Amino acid sequence: MVRVEHLTKQLGEIKAVDDLSFEVLEGEVLGFLGPNGAGKTTAMRVLTCYFPPTSGKVTVGGFDVTRDADEVRRIIGYMPEHVPLYRDMTVEEALDFIAHAKGYNRRSRKKVIEPVLEETGLGDVRKRLIGHLSKGYRQRVGLAQALVGDPKVLILDEPTVGLDPRQISEVRTLIKSMAGHRTVILSTHILPEVQMTCSRVIIINRGKIAASGTPHKLTTQMRTGGTLILKVIGPPALVKEALGTLAQVRNVTMICPEAPEKGEGVGPCEFRLETSSLSPDVNAAIAETIVRRGWQLVELYESGMTLEEVFLRVISSDATDSESNSTQESERGGEKLA
Repeated sequence: MVRVEHLTKQLGEIKAVDDLSFEVLEGEVLGFLGPNGAGKTTAMRVLTCYFPPTSGKVTVGGFDVTRDADEVRRIIGYMPEHVPLYRDMTVEEALDFIAHAKGYNRRSRKKVIEPVLEETGLGDVRKRLIGHLSKGYRQRVGLAQALVGDPKVLILDEPTVGLDPRQISEVRTLIKSMAGHRTVILSTHILPEVQMTCSRVIIINRGKIAASGTPHKLTTQMRTGGTLILKVIGPPALVKEALGTLAQVRNVTMICPEAPEKGEGVGPCEFRLETSSLSPDVNAAIAETIVRRGWQLVELYESGMTLEEVFLRVISSDATDSESNSTQESERGGEKLA
């Protein structure tokens, strides 16, 4: 549905997007992640025909964003980070205005607006002025204006920015409900939103793709070792000491600060184990250590990397590589000068 091939966008002397290539399938919800200034918004503006590409090719539904911009605009809905809304209009008037701008005549506009009001839960506030709505409802109006005309592709730039947890949950539910019958690109730096909403993730940094894959793939493939959570009934300090003797265990963190030093404690104590690998052999060695000493093994399970940990590792690794390359170039320059 969306194909990006070697997209580069130059803004003055800055290469905001640098040789970007990816594809979004029909019905997919893609998370477009990156730190502030990574090039996310610039890429979105090219996809929505606001910016022409400096080089490369971008097609949406088979239409080229440069040659077929009008056709692309007909099949996309765009919600920018800061949606320009007329606060002195009612919700219904604002959506009618958008439908008119998209070319619908007066008779057909009502038919276009009604399903959008229902889908976004705005029916009860349709006659209220936008300026009198809460931030959460204004975000809903922003999403609604993107849905006018039933677009095949929906591009959302930071749709939950500035919302409280309840409002975020409501917007997240709306986005998830669109999966399958619309292609959605969700550009954000709020990682929990991506993990709970998206079927695939692209992490962009310095205008380039730094990592891509499903959330599960990213959080499992990037592990260099593993983390296990262990719950044991036994003397916490002695349990920690015994676990620390295992060759496969790199670090043990005890999560029961009020437990007595040598006593049994009250109930199970939790331990976080950083291991050299995740395997049945490691689990067996840990279990054998606990049971052999007469302690009770309550629970032992794997704790995967979070998407936040993956994101930070990718971004920090990218920054380190960039600094290393800059240093090498400086050294080569020094050699030439010498």
